[in-house]
Amino acid sequence: MEVSVTTTLLFPATSSVKGFSVPQSSGAWQVTLQQDGQQSEVMSPEDAAALGYFIIITPGRLVFRTTFGQPYASVKMVSGVSVEVIQATVFFRQKWMFVMVDLVASCSLDEGSFDGYKLHWRTPAVMTPLVAPPSVLRSESINMGVNGELLDEQNFIDRGYSVTFSDGAVVCSIPFASVGGTRKSFVIDGMYHEVYAVLLTYQQNLVDQNGVDTKYSVFKQMASPAIPCILFSINQTVPEERVFTVYLGNIPFDVELMSLELNGQEFSVSTAMQMGCSISRVPQDNNTFAYILRVPFDAQFVVKQHIAESLFKYSLEIKWILNILPQMEPYYYFSSLSAVIHDVDPPIFDSMCTNNGIRFMRAYHDYDYLWDIVIGRYPLTQQLVSERGYIMSNDSNTFILDVPLFTIGYCYTNITLQQFYGSFELLSRNVKTLEIEQSSRKCCLFQTTELLVCSAEGVMTVVSDVTKAVPTADPARTTLLDTSCRPQETDESRVLFSFGLNTCGTRFQVDQQYVTYENEIIFHELFSTDSKPVITRDAAYRVTVRCIYPVRGTESLFVDRKFRAEMPGIGQIKDPVKVPPQVFKPMQPQKQTVMKTYQAAPAMKPAEYVRVRPNRARQ
Repeated sequence: MEVSVTTTLLFPATSSVKGFSVPQSSGAWQVTLQQDGQQSEVMSPEDAAALGYFIIITPGRLVFRTTFGQPYASVKMVSGVSVEVIQATVFFRQKWMFVMVDLVASCSLDEGSFDGYKLHWRTPAVMTPLVAPPSVLRSESINMGVNGELLDEQNFIDRGYSVTFSDGAVVCSIPFASVGGTRKSFVIDGMYHEVYAVLLTYQQNLVDQNGVDTKYSVFKQMASPAIPCILFSINQTVPEERVFTVYLGNIPFDVELMSLELNGQEFSVSTAMQMGCSISRVPQDNNTFAYILRVPFDAQFVVKQHIAESLFKYSLEIKWILNILPQMEPYYYFSSLSAVIHDVDPPIFDSMCTNNGIRFMRAYHDYDYLWDIVIGRYPLTQQLVSERGYIMSNDSNTFILDVPLFTIGYCYTNITLQQFYGSFELLSRNVKTLEIEQSSRKCCLFQTTELLVCSAEGVMTVVSDVTKAVPTADPARTTLLDTSCRPQETDESRVLFSFGLNTCGTRFQVDQQYVTYENEIIFHELFSTDSKPVITRDAAYRVTVRCIYPVRGTESLFVDRKFRAEMPGIGQIKDPVKVPPQVFKPMQPQKQTVMKTYQAAPAMKPAEYVRVRPNRARQ
């Protein structure tokens, strides 16, 4: 507390005596401390200083200063507010006269309060201890600010500060977290807490009946208690969307989400987003923000539990790992989500390559009746199995389907003389909606011997051993009916042709049920007779290849030479007639280089008819 009095009675020249400024011309002087109900205590300035009372005399001003709670201080109630009062009289001699100055310091003892929204401090509207009756003070003006600076009216309004009167007291209010104060955040018992502190500056001008001004100034440090910032989460999940959605709100401005622990597995924010989660940050009205987390039901860390027929429970335990910036002090929040929906997974089959085809396997489930197993567009029934040559076996626990190579439903790609890929696909179709909901596809690598593939796009691909007709035949000397159509690839005994059904001289025949496309692999061999060498294209040196398609579902536009069928055709290779050895004597032709002008065979659609004798399969 400090009281400062302006007076013209003091000399300008001063000297220092143990903290007191004393006029050089002054004689012996003293201090009297007064307390209500007790006899005044007269002491020297040195004794007063020892008790914590200090007097400073400067040119034209006398200052009396002490701390709160000193001896001889008294506490009074003024307009319902406790105030501390110190009264002193200073005597000093100036030439032939003594000067006596009465000093009174009075300050509000209100420590301030916090109502959850604002800090409040109270002081009497008129500090009556500053004058003795019958003198009267009246308030002329009140100003308020922070950090030693008073605010103008506009800043005062913008910051939400207020000065109100209540039962003879002035109440100064400062909103929590408003501009001008400082905020400190920390963790207590695993929870975010924050303290808001501000140095209140208060100034009031008072005037007595004689027109003497008294300026009452207060600098009051106020702080809120440690306030927990309680987070809250809202489960916004819509089960039909099959996505967990949770809203985590009331996050302070200096907090950042560092990572997430999802059902015990911790992920950084970036990793969680890469795994299909969505994390967004949105502002709130109270100077805080929120996080919105979206996690798909089919995420690998979501727990799925079958609780009844076609009824599943999805569960997600979330540990939000948050850090207070900049000290990077961590704390946590937990959310628990669950959703029960009518939901089952469509069948997915395990598969493996075998020597002669592909095997599909799956354990039975109670809810399998909700789906049909489909090959192409045909449901897998016992009749379909018999018609196409599949091998289906099952017991009470496991379903097994063996699909021999070259049965209907295969797709063949990258056919060469050495190998080709064969793939087969099982589809899971919803019984109610008839929509395909799952696919189980297996692709295997097989070695090539002989084959004939008739694709739905109208491409015939054939691999044939020409030495079965003529043991000494040179595969490089073969063509189709159109002699410009030569094999894409040959080896010592086999040829590979791939050609469109409307090319290479292919013939066709249509009846009421089928359209048949036919071509021939012709051997151009050089032979010698008893008279002279000849080149022959006799029918005995031909292999006939055919693709047969049902008329229904086949569109062949002969004008623009386009072909399209609903399903692949059936292939046939007519065995050639072997040449009698006594008719011709083969010459020894000049050795030729085997052709390697292989072109990748076009991709075939599923369900193709072929004839072939494969050796073995490789995974």
